[in-house]
Amino acid sequence: MSGILNSSIGRKFAMALSALFLMIFLLQHFTINLLSVFSADAFNEVSHFMGTFWLIQYVLQPVLIFGVIFHFIMGFVLEIRNRNARQVSYAKNNGAANSSWMSRNMIWSGLAILAFIGLHFYDFWLPEINTKYIQGDMSGLLANGEFRYFEELQHKFVDIWRVVLYCIAFIFLALHLLHGFSSAFQSTGMNNKYSKGLQSFGKAYAIIIPLGFIFIALFHHFTH
Repeated sequence: MSGILNSSIGRKFAMALSALFLMIFLLQHFTINLLSVFSADAFNEVSHFMGTFWLIQYVLQPVLIFGVIFHFIMGFVLEIRNRNARQVSYAKNNGAANSSWMSRNMIWSGLAILAFIGLHFYDFWLPEINTKYIQGDMSGLLANGEFRYFEELQHKFVDIWRVVLYCIAFIFLALHLLHGFSSAFQSTGMNNKYSKGLQSFGKAYAIIIPLGFIFIALFHHFTH
């Protein structure tokens, strides 16, 4: 593993695989959250299952956290190496003519997303860990006997400042994904007869998923 990560191609390949893994998780996370728009009961039941099933909690969740940490650390490593490599080439040619603005600023969109993940953990993950493992309440129930997940979700989107921060973060996510999706497929060698279709799918994904999250945040803010 260390040998692979020591090479430039190996690092890009590992970065791409972690990106594709996180994209799959993001789609799953969006699908569950979208249930909250159509059915509070369905959202509660699925959320309770995701929060209590041992395979998800003790296997998939640690893998996800590792994937997030790995992706961002590898992103910073690649960005630093790329910037050092570009210092010479930029003196000879116009870097902006050879790459898009987004490809040159992935580090900033990544930092914005990382800050959002911190807020998201503070809003949802840390309270969940506190409730289940510190208070020892695995029931997921409120005092009135109803599941707490939907109520907690709505409560977080009461304040307009939090909704605005979430919307800004998802705009950065869209920009990050627009470049990241095509870059991930390139790095994994998926340039073939399906490339044009994959590129179109990537653009649709990069726009629809963040817009969907924005819609969910706005929906709960205005319907609470």
